[in-house]
Amino acid sequence: MIKLILFFLLVLGLAGLFAYVADVPGGVMVTLFDTEMEVSLLFAVVAIVGLIAATMIAWWFVKGIIRSPERLTRHFRSRKRDRGYQALSTGMIAIGAGDSGLARKMNARALQNLDPSTEPLLHLLDAQTSLLEGDHGKARRKFEAMLEDPETRPLGLHGLYLEAQKLGETRAARHFAELAAKDAPQLNWASRAAMEARTANADWDDALTLLDRQLATKQIAKDVYKRQRAVLMTAKSMEIVDTDPARARSLAAEAVSMQPDFVPAVLAQAKAAIRKGDTRGAGKVLEAAWKREPHPQVGELYLYLRPGDPVQDRLIRARKLEQWKPQNSVAALVLARALYEAGEYDEARQKIEPIIRTEPREGAFLLLADIEDEQTGDEGRVRHWLSQALKAPRDPAWTADGYVSENWAPISPVSGRLDAFEWKVPVEQVLPLVDGKPVGAFEYDATVPVIPMIEADNAIPESTPETIVEDVTLTTAEIEPDLPVEQPESDGASTTDDAELETEPALAETGPTDEPIAAPVERPGPPDDPGPVSPPPQKESRYRLF
Repeated sequence: MIKLILFFLLVLGLAGLFAYVADVPGGVMVTLFDTEMEVSLLFAVVAIVGLIAATMIAWWFVKGIIRSPERLTRHFRSRKRDRGYQALSTGMIAIGAGDSGLARKMNARALQNLDPSTEPLLHLLDAQTSLLEGDHGKARRKFEAMLEDPETRPLGLHGLYLEAQKLGETRAARHFAELAAKDAPQLNWASRAAMEARTANADWDDALTLLDRQLATKQIAKDVYKRQRAVLMTAKSMEIVDTDPARARSLAAEAVSMQPDFVPAVLAQAKAAIRKGDTRGAGKVLEAAWKREPHPQVGELYLYLRPGDPVQDRLIRARKLEQWKPQNSVAALVLARALYEAGEYDEARQKIEPIIRTEPREGAFLLLADIEDEQTGDEGRVRHWLSQALKAPRDPAWTADGYVSENWAPISPVSGRLDAFEWKVPVEQVLPLVDGKPVGAFEYDATVPVIPMIEADNAIPESTPETIVEDVTLTTAEIEPDLPVEQPESDGASTTDDAELETEPALAETGPTDEPIAAPVERPGPPDDPGPVSPPPQKESRYRLF
């Protein structure tokens, strides 16, 4: 549009100039050899303009003839380059689609039409085609060749890094990542791999430096930076707590200030304070963390601030924790454990009962088994609680990539990922659903008998499903000694003491000792004492005890 307006203004200006010249009186005398001519001023102006235009047209024509070979060469070169880029584009699409044959064909066509020294994508197409064909050696050679060119060096390092990872060469992969991070700190994959290398070697200072660089290059968000910095400082604090408790306490305190809900940092700060002899300061840190969110490890460390304290002092601290967080299952379980250690068994039971009814967990039933063993010594009840613990959901623990640990660690032992551990209930198996309910899910039933009884006629009740129990016959010599069985004597008297029959499960008379008797099919018991005989399990248990 602007060019059109300019052209219109030019034509308008020339027309005005010609009109002005036409109105000007006078002429132009032209002498050519001996001939003199007088023409009007308008004719002279038109002749001059026409001569200039003719000269320009003649020059353009001559110039076109002179430059025609170059233009033809450039035209054919442009067409060749277009064909090369078209082949390169088609080859990259074939790589994404997994068509190695088409990718190799397009790679050959692109090499015919493009110069590899000026087009780095040709190296990438060739290397990716080799990978698709399974020729990893050729692909690595291509990536290594890319290292010579500064433009393709990051691409070659990335390719070598991925190849080293596929082959399981962790050290080589981290080496290439370190080189890439040094050349181009803005590369996210290189910084992440370099961070994994530093944390795997417990080089926390260099990891903190790299983390600051990642924040400066805006590779990570501010909240992620704070979280990872707290994790690294906590790891550093845990490493030097024995050699430099003052420095460890300072690092952990800074981590807590950045992430107040980060329990490992709280524990590290409290342990460093205890190491310095400041149990009062450690108690304040643990109390503040407990009031924010109760955690079993915080409560345990608070109870054992001074290992030499008598059990009553620990009980006082446990009651204090329970007062700060009433109606909390974690606080109730901590108090119940302290009551058990203090010998207050009845009160400990009262604290555990709401837990097993509302939030059943393995640790609560194990504690009940301990209480039962210490208070009554009833082996049947102990086995009952142990069997409940086997079926109950596991207690929360530090879990990372399927790995379960009692203690927190800064990196995952499986993947090496930073800040991978989470405090949660380990997931071992997904239960199938029937009518919208998980099959085999735990449901506490206080009416379950301690030890199942055997009918007098030694027969399994007809209502018992065959898929759960089966008939097993044993002689009395094979019965476990702790289950009394009446042995007939010549005079018909029983050798079993009546007092023992009151505390042990009753077994019916079986007749002569050479007659087979029905053994108990299932009896609750600890894992190392499954009872005399158990039928083949219909389904493997998804729970296990620590």
